Amino acid sequence: MYWSDHAPPHFHVRYSGYKATVDIQSLTILTGGLPRIAERLVLEWATEHQAELMEDWRLCEIKSQPLQISPLP
Repeated sequence: MYWSDHAPPHFHVRYSGYKATVDIQSLTILTGGLPRIAERLVLEWATEHQAELMEDWRLCEIKSQPLQISPLP
């Protein structure tokens, strides 16, 4: 997430030269793409952390430090 990012709430993913943005609410890829296995892992992780991602989005909107979320294992 970036401080000055635009709606809809989303996060950025980088994986081995690939880039994507993922909508937090619908858990869909908005832009870019990932290999199938990486996409599955990212979306599974995002499902588990969806509430935390939304809270971090809210914190970024008010220019507060987002909380750390456990990374993919």
